[in-house]
Amino acid sequence: MNNLDQKVRSPACRIFVGTSGYSYAEWAEAGFYPPGAKAGEMLPLYARQFGITELNFTWYQMPKSQAIERMARLAPPAFRFTAKLTRTLTHEVDPGQWRGQAALYREGIAPLVQSGQLLALLLQFPPGFIRDPAGRRYLAELLEALDGLPLAVEFRHVSWAADRVFAELERRRATLVAVDAPELPGLFPKLDVVTNPDLFYIRFHGRNARGWRSGNMQKQFDYDYRNDELREWADGPIARMAARAAQGLLFFNNHVRGQAPRNAAQLQRLLSERGWATS
Repeated sequence: MNNLDQKVRSPACRIFVGTSGYSYAEWAEAGFYPPGAKAGEMLPLYARQFGITELNFTWYQMPKSQAIERMARLAPPAFRFTAKLTRTLTHEVDPGQWRGQAALYREGIAPLVQSGQLLALLLQFPPGFIRDPAGRRYLAELLEALDGLPLAVEFRHVSWAADRVFAELERRRATLVAVDAPELPGLFPKLDVVTNPDLFYIRFHGRNARGWRSGNMQKQFDYDYRNDELREWADGPIARMAARAAQGLLFFNNHVRGQAPRNAAQLQRLLSERGWATS
């Protein structure tokens, strides 16, 4: 793990723990939801255990403000969200259309911004998004287009692991997303760099190296974290990052067989045992 030389903040960091998405039929089979739970019932059930979720559906489709508002009403007022940026702005970018897409996204996610429930907007880029002149230019222009929103950037390619990138994110007060994933050539490494004193953000993808190589999403995120693996994060990177930021967001993306909510609950317990305020 690497770290920037930064001023240490007060340890009074509030940490939110949750999962990437919450509406999975297989989670009923895994025992997290009651048998037969319908999609519309899942958010209130999920919110009984976790105080935040990372919205996945906003990557697949452009969010609509009325639908976002209805969804938010299903959760308690204190519940919080992060949301993925739509794929037409990260994976399937049309050079002539993306600015309009960014404006539509801002409009669609506005209810969560206005209510104060949106803690971060996740810009998750694919492994093919590399740090070349075109990539650097697009990232800078996209960050400008989304200025004013709480931005968190997840890179998948190792070329972005550079001090100049971290310094630019820090200048923009944008959060660099830390990742736990298989240690494979070309992937962005595990770092505990904090670029935004307001917020740190970690995503746990699992360590299924064979699944990642397969390109099959169901295999890629099929992983169950051991307690010692989570304890290593709690006592190391999370503790260090929490000393440098006011809030932390931790999300499990290993959703395939209901491992994500189980692992999130495990990590919640570990952090609570260490005195962190968790939601």
